[in-house]
Amino acid sequence: MSDKIIGLIAGGGILPFLVARGAKQAGCKVICIGLGDNPEPSLADEVDYYVQVPLARPGVWIKKLKQQGVTDAVMVGKVHKEKLFTPKRILKYLPDWRALRIYYWRLRKQNKVDQTILQAIADELAGGGIILQDSTKYCSEHLADKGVLTAVQPDAGIRDDIEFGWNIVRKIAELGIGQAITVKEKTVISVEAVEGTTKMIIRTGQTCKRGRWTLLKAARPQQDNRFDVPCVGPETIKDIADNGGVCLVVEAGKTLILDKPKTIELADKLGIAVLGY
Repeated sequence: MSDKIIGLIAGGGILPFLVARGAKQAGCKVICIGLGDNPEPSLADEVDYYVQVPLARPGVWIKKLKQQGVTDAVMVGKVHKEKLFTPKRILKYLPDWRALRIYYWRLRKQNKVDQTILQAIADELAGGGIILQDSTKYCSEHLADKGVLTAVQPDAGIRDDIEFGWNIVRKIAELGIGQAITVKEKTVISVEAVEGTTKMIIRTGQTCKRGRWTLLKAARPQQDNRFDVPCVGPETIKDIADNGGVCLVVEAGKTLILDKPKTIELADKLGIAVLGY
């Protein structure tokens, strides 16, 4: 067992729970700061110390973590990052000087895609003595394996769509547009952008009324595992099924399947093939 202290900078969803449990199993003391009201309240029961911090005050994040002896941290969970560091709206969150410096100095000549914003946040945290670690370190068992993961198998037509779509989704991820597309009969139906995967799935269902489409989700070619690792889970499967999809393809070894056994079980129940590509 280790007496290592690890910080957990938590947003919403199940991923902070998986990281907290994995870190505890590894013998770590988990110090968690919850970003605004994004985390589930029950996350506090999974960690050794929990405090809620303002969403746009990274100076407070640093202070709270350092007070508990943290130097290494993991940042995971859902936060609407596009709302944090944008002109005019930033003032709504009563930012501290570090947040203002992130936007008006670190990002002044940069594009404002998630990866760039998160890199700027990581740099600012490092400047305050908090070093972000690989976010999959304590939950690597949830990364997608290669091959068909379900009992449900993709038919020949779906496999053709996968072959057609894979290079396209990788290129879109490389360009920073999004990390997912939907495809049917070698035609791209929808492309993910800032709205996220769930809304893209709904849009696909509205466009492709006859269903039988495939969702492909890829990591960026040089994915920084400190943040923004692609994730899917039971809700993804349900959304696909509710909107007429029949297959989910994710990048093996680079995509987290949240609650993997439950996700695969649900996919088989709903007739959705799941592949690690």
